[in-house]
Amino acid sequence: MKTAVNILLILATLSCSNQSKQTDNSKYYTTQDTVQIITETGLTLEYCKDEFNQIVKNHTEFFDEFTRNPDQVYYCLFHCNIYNKKNKEFGSETGQDTYYILYAYFLKQKNGIDKYAQQRKKLIEIYSNINSLFGHFQYGGSYFGHQAQRILGYAEYSIYLLSYAENNIEKTYSITKQKDLYIKSLRQLIEDESEIDFETFGKEKTERNKELNRIVDKLDKLITDNFYLKMTQEFHYEYY
Repeated sequence: MKTAVNILLILATLSCSNQSKQTDNSKYYTTQDTVQIITETGLTLEYCKDEFNQIVKNHTEFFDEFTRNPDQVYYCLFHCNIYNKKNKEFGSETGQDTYYILYAYFLKQKNGIDKYAQQRKKLIEIYSNINSLFGHFQYGGSYFGHQAQRILGYAEYSIYLLSYAENNIEKTYSITKQKDLYIKSLRQLIEDESEIDFETFGKEKTERNKELNRIVDKLDKLITDNFYLKMTQEFHYEYY
């Protein structure tokens, strides 16, 4: 898998001034009066026909032949010449959330809605649990709320990487020891955070630590092979 992923990452990091070959996006226009985008995180976006088709028309980056990760695409939306459409609606934190949801919606159709349904569900669960764990450490905050929605984009990009790499998977060795080390590092992090946590004490802190370890238990069950381990670690170290 390493070779295929490396090639894809090289393509993804090309300068924003060089627009990749685009596919025909006319097939994404709707003839329905209303389009509902129901996400795996429980949020629903609703657009009338004209609004939805305008998004398809203006945001050709969603249909590029080679897809960049959502952070790169969003950055180019405001800082690169190729995506110089009217992007005011996506300029706020909430607007960015919406943009990542739309990114995931269109990329999901490219990747295969049903083909990768199981992998998508698992990645969203993994990333959500990582976000929840670190959100608990900080006793919440707006960052984690926004991340909960943007996870859809990150997970779908991971599926995109998988779709390119699945026929070139080279590393089939057992990940037991690597995963054990990673899971132990999370449990150690819980202990370390607990030592400097002066918000809770006594029994309340004990129960809180048990809850945090239950999140790690979920991650332990969800990480079943090398792909999920690497994606988990990359997401964790990149955003937290």
